[in-house]
Amino acid sequence: MVANRLLLLAATCLVPVGLALNAEAQTRGPRTPAAATLPASGVVRGIDIVGNQRIEADTIRSYMLLQPGDPFDADRLDRSLRTLFATGLFRDVTVSRTGDRIRVTVEENPIVNRVAFEGNSKVSDDVLRPEVTLRARAVFTPQAAQADRQRILDLYARRGRFAARVEPKIIQLDQNRIDVVFEITEGEAALISRVSFVGNTAFSDSRLKDVVATREQAWYRILSTSDIYDPERLNFDRELLRRYYLRRGYADVQITGAVAELAPDRSGFFVTYTIDEGPRYRVGKAEITSTLRGVEPDSLRRELSVSEGDWYDGDAVERSVEALSDAVGLRGVPFVEVRPRVVRDRENRRVDVTFEIAEGARAYVERIDIIGNSRTADRVIRREFRIAEGDAFNAAQVRRSRQRIRDLGYFGGAEIAVQPGSAPDRTVLQTSVSERPTGEISLGGGFSTDAGLLTDFGIRERNFLGSGIDARLQTLLAQRRTQVDFSVTDPAFLDRNLAAGVDLFYITRDLQDTSSYSEKRVGVVLRAGYEFNERVRQNWAYSLVQRDVFDVDPTASRFIQEQSGVTLLSQIGTTLSYDVRDSRIEPRSGYIVRVGTDVAGLGGDVAYVRWRGDVAGYIPLERILGAPEYVLALQAGVGLLTPWGDRPERIIDRFFLGGDNLRGFALAGAGPRDISSAGNDDPLGGRLIWTQTTELRFPLPLPSEIGLIGRAFIDVGSLSETPVTGVGVQDDSSPRVGAGVGISWRTPVGLINIDIAQAVVKKSYDETQLVRFGFGTRF
Repeated sequence: MVANRLLLLAATCLVPVGLALNAEAQTRGPRTPAAATLPASGVVRGIDIVGNQRIEADTIRSYMLLQPGDPFDADRLDRSLRTLFATGLFRDVTVSRTGDRIRVTVEENPIVNRVAFEGNSKVSDDVLRPEVTLRARAVFTPQAAQADRQRILDLYARRGRFAARVEPKIIQLDQNRIDVVFEITEGEAALISRVSFVGNTAFSDSRLKDVVATREQAWYRILSTSDIYDPERLNFDRELLRRYYLRRGYADVQITGAVAELAPDRSGFFVTYTIDEGPRYRVGKAEITSTLRGVEPDSLRRELSVSEGDWYDGDAVERSVEALSDAVGLRGVPFVEVRPRVVRDRENRRVDVTFEIAEGARAYVERIDIIGNSRTADRVIRREFRIAEGDAFNAAQVRRSRQRIRDLGYFGGAEIAVQPGSAPDRTVLQTSVSERPTGEISLGGGFSTDAGLLTDFGIRERNFLGSGIDARLQTLLAQRRTQVDFSVTDPAFLDRNLAAGVDLFYITRDLQDTSSYSEKRVGVVLRAGYEFNERVRQNWAYSLVQRDVFDVDPTASRFIQEQSGVTLLSQIGTTLSYDVRDSRIEPRSGYIVRVGTDVAGLGGDVAYVRWRGDVAGYIPLERILGAPEYVLALQAGVGLLTPWGDRPERIIDRFFLGGDNLRGFALAGAGPRDISSAGNDDPLGGRLIWTQTTELRFPLPLPSEIGLIGRAFIDVGSLSETPVTGVGVQDDSSPRVGAGVGISWRTPVGLINIDIAQAVVKKSYDETQLVRFGFGTRF
């Protein structure tokens, strides 16, 4: 008899799988048939199957290498036994010969009824389940259970929990079914105890610790995972360090090692980065050569981000390559390739950079494929492409397309891979996106200097039904303000370069403390906008608003009391903007210019023309001061209100100065004011306003992940030309100046702004404010 038995799992109700597999059962194979018990002659007359429950007898016979009519063969019989074991369907198999027949006795592996996890609190079942291969209705094998155990341990190791223990157990059920339970002891996370550097002389350990993504454990990182050991993050850190040195002139830098050592008690890791800095280089020559007809190198020099005498900057070289490619492409040259040729002069520590512009390989876009968008419609993604099927391939336009898709905010990631097409001169752009939730429900609370204690609730869907339409409902309740907004925006109305939207709103403001009255606005705004190119955009808006000035204080200025009542505003406005900022959310370089005009009087109760203009520029100081948080922000704005016709002018249409636009002064604290004994010192607003802000943003001497940014600022502004005159009315156009410092704290639950400002230049009747505080949160 040929037999080979796998050890049976213990028939208890709960059995550890690891105990069920002793070393002998895991290493031994099927027993080889003994030649003495197998006659060398004879013909197989039949194969009898015994013990099968779910598996058909013919299926088992199909695995046999001996079939009826074949001569008996000991080797083929032995290999048949091994084949049956290899299927993974059987816990035990016995093959024997009875006369001229073969008897196969099997014991089938149990079927998994369900897979469960116990003891896991740091990692949810939804995360663990995809890691295991055992599934309900699958065939159970101890080997599969042990492999799943190791996968779970690997998952916990990637999350820094190297002390985790996993024990798979089974619960025997009827009809040869089992429940598989993975009992998990998670243990404590092995955090990064120390981060150190070897070989660094140009930069201190503390500076380099801010460069890498791996952080040392600290109490304030309770909501972060940066202090948990992750092997993949170490490789990312090596690239961060390399690029950091390259940006500062160390063209030969090498990060030769990134090693993590686990403490003997497995409680933490010691991470060490080894750096070979090499010498620091300056830029020798920065030249451009071109073999393209009509492309003169001198006309492209302004596109370079490197110049002679600067410290060599690898990122600046990459930016120059992209800028040159874009500039040449915009001149109508479809196939262009820019290659930087870097020549080191190690003796003089100089790097000569030559940007060679030549004709690239001719290729056309054959097809644009989009994968991964299970919810968002293809057309929503395709309209962001700056290149179309059939166009000449342009790498710059592909990069812009990728950035525009990412800026939609609908996807966790977006990549465009260039793949070969059906011919050598054809390419396929395969766009891969990963959907992420775009719906938001927010409930928040906080405090604002202007509105007081506040709470707000909002619901928003930025990609309604995958169409790209942004729908939002927002409510705010505060001590001195109530607001309800509903808006819908289609960023590509009728699939054209036209953003269209509508806003409905209701706003009440209690201005008793500043202007001795309250106001209410109820209205609708119709919006439309379009792009001329990547940088220039124009927006139009028509507003129909009912305004009510009410609850006027009896002691208010007579000029305020005259404003009491309801008026209707019918206004059309346009804004033209030119934006070259690197980011719309947190810009660090570039600038934006906006000019706008509002015309009221096409119906309604008021008639005026209001001109607006502002400019903001951002100058990065990283190359000078060594940290990307150093940014100099320069902002300026101007506004002019000109009434026309014979309709009365309303105070709620005028400009006010103070608060956000002039720190150091209270809301509406600077500018024209009625200081007569019956005037209650009420601000009257003005027709002409201008402001200018110079602000230096800088890192604070605290870990960067805390999210604190310091600010030092000087605000200058003027408000004048109030339309009212009389005893006690002060209208001085001389500039007011406020200066101070502040901090911005991006916490996980909201943004906190605190400004401490002093009114440096003011009038005696101006109202000042030393501390300005704002806090908001959503959860």
